[in-house]
Amino acid sequence: MIAAQDTLLKEKLKEVFGYSQFRGNQEAVINTILSERNTFVIMPTGAGKSLCYQLPAIIKSGTAIVISPLIALMKNQVDQLNALGVNAQFLNSTLSQAEITKVKRDVTNGEVKLLYVAPESLTKEENIAFLQKADISFVAIDEAHCISEWGHDFRPEYRKIKTIIDNLGNLPIIALTATATPKVQTDIQKNLHMEEADLFKSSFNRQNLFYEVRPKVDTKKQLIRYIKNHKGKSGIVYCLSRKKVEEIAELLNVNDIKTLPYHAGLDASVRIANQDAFLNEDVDVIVATIAFGMGIDKPDVRFVIHYDTPKSLEGYYQETGRAGRDGLEGNCVMFYSYNDILKLDKFNKDKQVTERENAKHLLQEMAAYAESSVCRRRQLLHYFGEQLNEDCGFCDNCLRAKEKFEAQEDIMLAIQAVLQTNQRFDISHLTDVLRGYENQYVCSYNHNLLSVYGKGAGKEANYWQSVIRQILIYNFLEKDVENYGVLRITAKGMDFLENPYPVTLTKDHDFSNAMEEDEEDREGGAPATGKACDPVLFEMLKALQRKVAREKKLPPYAVFQEPSLEEMATTYPTSKEELSRVNGVGLGKVEKFGRPFIELIAKYVADNDIETATDVVIKSTANKSKSKIYIIQQIDRKVGLDDIAEAQGISMADLLKEIEHICYSGTRLNLDYYIEDMMDGDRQDEIYDYFMQADTDNIQAALNALGADDYTEEELRLIRIKFLSEVAN
Repeated sequence: MIAAQDTLLKEKLKEVFGYSQFRGNQEAVINTILSERNTFVIMPTGAGKSLCYQLPAIIKSGTAIVISPLIALMKNQVDQLNALGVNAQFLNSTLSQAEITKVKRDVTNGEVKLLYVAPESLTKEENIAFLQKADISFVAIDEAHCISEWGHDFRPEYRKIKTIIDNLGNLPIIALTATATPKVQTDIQKNLHMEEADLFKSSFNRQNLFYEVRPKVDTKKQLIRYIKNHKGKSGIVYCLSRKKVEEIAELLNVNDIKTLPYHAGLDASVRIANQDAFLNEDVDVIVATIAFGMGIDKPDVRFVIHYDTPKSLEGYYQETGRAGRDGLEGNCVMFYSYNDILKLDKFNKDKQVTERENAKHLLQEMAAYAESSVCRRRQLLHYFGEQLNEDCGFCDNCLRAKEKFEAQEDIMLAIQAVLQTNQRFDISHLTDVLRGYENQYVCSYNHNLLSVYGKGAGKEANYWQSVIRQILIYNFLEKDVENYGVLRITAKGMDFLENPYPVTLTKDHDFSNAMEEDEEDREGGAPATGKACDPVLFEMLKALQRKVAREKKLPPYAVFQEPSLEEMATTYPTSKEELSRVNGVGLGKVEKFGRPFIELIAKYVADNDIETATDVVIKSTANKSKSKIYIIQQIDRKVGLDDIAEAQGISMADLLKEIEHICYSGTRLNLDYYIEDMMDGDRQDEIYDYFMQADTDNIQAALNALGADDYTEEELRLIRIKFLSEVAN
């Protein structure tokens, strides 16, 4: 029975979604749901949460109810499922009465496998009555962190979900979220009466994401430069206010960056149109409030920029998680100023006391993350209850030098402060005790009489808070899950008190007097990574992907995702069977979309004399292809042409021939870094103007026209490459 179920799961995974293997905990989660047990899934954005309930919904009889907080999220997932041949529908306020009636009829008739609903829709009596008549297989609660008042996106209507589900019968529940601290996790389980649920907690470590915090100085200039350095790539810019969204979207458009705004103040039809334009790659950038992106399944977002500091680390983590969901490049940049924290704190002044205090804690965590010089990934993972025992080497703090200091004695004092206050207080109180700050709160507990009181009086509050936060990350202290903000001593911390040893910590960043760093230190973002695929074919496949998507009225990634196109441009599949072996391409997709891609690849293979076999690809010009890829990568990294020629063992003239071939095949190359060192601007302009007006790009004709005594052939060839790249490609 178990073997048969495993076989069925693998078959459906390949047939419907095009994948040969499950990722992470997916298979275990699905088996738990199929066993009708309550399930709680904590899985980072991009790790495949949706498949955890979509696949069992397809296999089980009846309709799965998916409770989802945003209309945009529902539409996006329903569109994708329908494109895969799965009957999924949504029930929300955007539907006409006739459409609602049809959806309900299809569900009642057992034709719908997944029905997406908002929690508000579930409160309507007519909808509860309709669902009581339907054959419901299970209930999935997406974005379950909305249940918790300790979370970053608390929604009161989510706390009523359990009562509503009880009205529908004794149904299995799967709750899913990408962001849950241990405190939020406990709160979700209590509210849903799911303390006994099978818990599946995946690592929060998104290894392909590069985290970076920049000072909020000349921010508009930095923003434009950054996006232009990532030209043609999809990105999201988050702002805190609708007014700022409109302002930044206009700024980017004026600077020739195709951009649209997205916020709750726009008409619903405009929001949907702007979202679709981004998904369909008609624009490169969306500038948005946090209303945009929750659950949006666009896998190839290459950068997420926070123009303003977010309200919480949970929100920040979830929003950055929309970058690089395909496992490829993903850059996460935050512009930070403590003024943003002060401004956000003022917004909370009208909230109830408990909610205001919770919000203040979240802001303090956000400021600490931005200002800390500790590995960004270690900080984020620690916040979500996960320990990383070494620096990641792939964030701004890891890649830049920072000031260190020996902290053995101060760590001893900090741990003693926790111990002497009976492990019942937060960072703020411990800092007051260490600095000898005699306020009413300290005196009420007689903490001004402790031996540790005032031992750290010579140092600022920010210093002690930084020390305590760092030793939290390094596991000398831990957070008390039941009592928010309270710190306790770990076994490692107790051992340190008994047997202290030298420990080095790092000084926080001082953003108060930040100046913009030299642009050369900034532009690259994450270190470059090379691709092994044929770049020319890949671009052709991307163009075809967009064309087919427009014809089918689908987002491009719903046809084939970028990693699948890269694999096609590496393995050259020229039959349906070969194409179906590409990761992310099921037989259903081959039948639906495959033919023009197979035809394009077959023609490309024939035109370029590439030989292919079923299991292995043999290119007749393999060395030449590898050489071209190497040259493109080195030019992207701004390596000198003479160094490239030497590394390849060829002359400069032969290297220029190779570069010309690459350029003529449609690949745009930027040689400005090399040309600027060789020629002054006037000489460049004169040659460039010649090619702009000449009838031919023949080099001998150019030498005759410009004068062989005044210009070298190498100069002319370099500017011709520049001209063709900028004008023709």
